[in-house]
Amino acid sequence: MTSTTTSAATHAAQSNYYRPGRLMRALRFGLTASQRLWPALGVRAAYRVFGTPLPPKWLYRGQGPGAGWRREAWAFEDAGLGLYHLAAQDFGAESAPVVLLVHGWGGHAGQMLALAQALADAGLRPVLLELPAHGRSAGTMSNSPQFARAIAYVVARLAADGHALRAVAAHSLGANGLALAAAQGLQAERLVLLAPPASPREYTRYFAHTFGLSEATRLAMQRRFEAREGVLMAQLEPAAVGPRIAQPTLIVHDQGDRVNRFADAEAYRDAIRGARLVATQGLGHRRILKEEDVVRQVVRFVAQP
Repeated sequence: MTSTTTSAATHAAQSNYYRPGRLMRALRFGLTASQRLWPALGVRAAYRVFGTPLPPKWLYRGQGPGAGWRREAWAFEDAGLGLYHLAAQDFGAESAPVVLLVHGWGGHAGQMLALAQALADAGLRPVLLELPAHGRSAGTMSNSPQFARAIAYVVARLAADGHALRAVAAHSLGANGLALAAAQGLQAERLVLLAPPASPREYTRYFAHTFGLSEATRLAMQRRFEAREGVLMAQLEPAAVGPRIAQPTLIVHDQGDRVNRFADAEAYRDAIRGARLVATQGLGHRRILKEEDVVRQVVRFVAQP
């Protein structure tokens, strides 16, 4: 067994993002057949599946933040963004400091509600960002570099409108995008990375293992991604972005997370000067967003002037 195959199998054993089901079996059959019969088509099909959030976003259309939130739709690139503000809070230029909350891959803005409400109770202004191809936002495909551009665009636009940005907190692949945006000069006082993945390149190996793709197809898919985004996947990893992050950074990750490894959080902690890592137990990948002690620690960190 090659080292690449070993790496993929190891990551696959640790991640359960692509859970077995009829859709996964159908996609696996289609991808393996296309790479065998028409390799170039197989690469394009793999690239499209890799960039399509799963579960499909229409499943979450009824799970938005709710009636207490006012939604703004912003055009962005060839897709769109959704921003949610608490309807009861004034969002003028003199409003409380803003905390931008960002969901992860295949997620939606409603997943950040527990943290948003706690921040509002602490006198801060939570703003929920729904990324391209997620929730009610336009688009069918996205990726970590686009997440980074979307976060940077929203932060810059809020600042231009006179809003002070206290912090950005992001979950999962949103945290990977946040780290990239911060390394490129994001104007936010503090960062919170919740269950971040360390290596998109390693994730392509897990993806290839899950869908039965050859190493040749995986590598061609990675090269297609890099050419379209103008960035190498290695440039998205903690060792590349961490040393360029200047903000105080809090990282929270569950030791039993089966989507992103706890070692991923340790990689960010080691790469970002002064970063603090909070380890949890028994919360997994998503319950970490609702657990009271986690929410309390994030609010305490963000609320510091």
